[in-house]
Amino acid sequence: MTPSPRYFALNEALRRLRGGNEYELFLRGTDEIYLKHDSIMLEACNTSFQVHFQVGAKEFVRYYNIAQAVAGPVLAVAVNSPLLFGKSLWHETRIALFQQAMDTRHANPHMRESTPRVSFGNGWIRESVLEIFQEDIARFRVLLGADIEEDPFEILQQGGVPKLKALQMHNGTVYRWNRPCYGITDGKPHLRIENRMFPSGPTPVDEVANATFWLGLVNGMAARYKDLTKLMAFDDAKANFIAASRLGLKAQMTWLHNKTFPAQKLIEQQLLPLAREGLQQAGIASEDIARYLEIIKMRARRGQTGAEWMKRSFAVLKCKNSMSECLESLVATTLERQEQGLPVHEWTPAELKRDGDKKHHYQRLEQFMTTDIFTVNVDETIDLVLNVMSWRRIRHIPVEDENNRVIGVVNYRSLLELLKAGFSSEKMLLPVSAIMQKKFLTAHPLTPTIEAIALMRKKGETCLLVVQDERLVGIVTQNDFMNIAAHRLETIMAAEAPLHDDETLAI
Repeated sequence: MTPSPRYFALNEALRRLRGGNEYELFLRGTDEIYLKHDSIMLEACNTSFQVHFQVGAKEFVRYYNIAQAVAGPVLAVAVNSPLLFGKSLWHETRIALFQQAMDTRHANPHMRESTPRVSFGNGWIRESVLEIFQEDIARFRVLLGADIEEDPFEILQQGGVPKLKALQMHNGTVYRWNRPCYGITDGKPHLRIENRMFPSGPTPVDEVANATFWLGLVNGMAARYKDLTKLMAFDDAKANFIAASRLGLKAQMTWLHNKTFPAQKLIEQQLLPLAREGLQQAGIASEDIARYLEIIKMRARRGQTGAEWMKRSFAVLKCKNSMSECLESLVATTLERQEQGLPVHEWTPAELKRDGDKKHHYQRLEQFMTTDIFTVNVDETIDLVLNVMSWRRIRHIPVEDENNRVIGVVNYRSLLELLKAGFSSEKMLLPVSAIMQKKFLTAHPLTPTIEAIALMRKKGETCLLVVQDERLVGIVTQNDFMNIAAHRLETIMAAEAPLHDDETLAI
């Protein structure tokens, strides 16, 4: 965690509101992920590119509602975070991750409504920005405090401008995806709409294109529509936002007058022309408008966002390579393309980066352990265990109790010895607890590979169960170390310079 008192105080405040409970994350996309963490650091997986639109107080309502209405389609073309811990989830996983990482709610009986601190909102605003500030003050508990030196009412009576430090601090702990911000610049107060939904990347030029599209679209919509709330239901705007988070450009959008469009078609045929008008009205240089909106246009037309590029590349890479190699190749390719300055719609699929030395892929057990594990319950029959081993071609099966805690392991060698000794068919129906090894090797996911190998050699075991908080998270066997040895031999062989023909003859 960044060594700032603010972050430590925020973490402690959130833990108190959560009743001291761990932070939990559950997401389902192509894969699913369920994990726990003891601090707010889950939120550190989020990186965003935030854009601010400054508006006058009298114009705020109209512009803010428009920003909410366009949130879905602009996010659909900007998505860039489909992977988390090697799992393929939402096209913009940040949206769900941030909400769950900052969530302080508890399960309630009788369907009591409860709003998360990270949200899209609950409806259009009607009168002024005060509606949002008042709701957030009334709905959410104060997380952070500070000494307030000014008396805002006294400053107002004197004709000055109050800083409203308490409001700004509380507003900074309520995370609307379009967040209203109050500030003072050169002695003048102002309001801004802070767009928090854009991800960082894939490249700086993609980020600027996203900002250009959003700023132009909000400005263009505001010029054309005086009251957009009469043309569109708020629930449709919210549903569009969630659909874009999950599916990116593959999402269906419900737009004005209750008409539905594929996100790609809506963006290319209706929203890009509006964005162009809005940028022209703002006096943006024509060459800049053409450059950045062309990036959005081609991204939508080709269907290649950062998220889509990453998902496609990952799907191909993981078929033949370890998870560590896949993820490193994606990161390395992304860095290369960023340095080249190419927008993501021009990227070719990522390829495996063969750097010649793969030892860093196998430094800790978590990097190569098998996580797709077949286990049996302590009451399952020996016959079932034998069949599972045969069906799945595996040699070790962990045994768990009713609370999913590992209490034993069965290996194929033990079963073969039983069969050789004439184990009767009746005895094959005995529970696995009758033959399981109750003493077995375990290690933490962060255990160095060298230590794990030494431990297995010392104990003469062919299997090591990887356990965290008494729960099985992975398994490592002798075959895994044979694969590592093969990779190292390949590296050594590749490092040896081939002999030239004349050198061969001389030998």
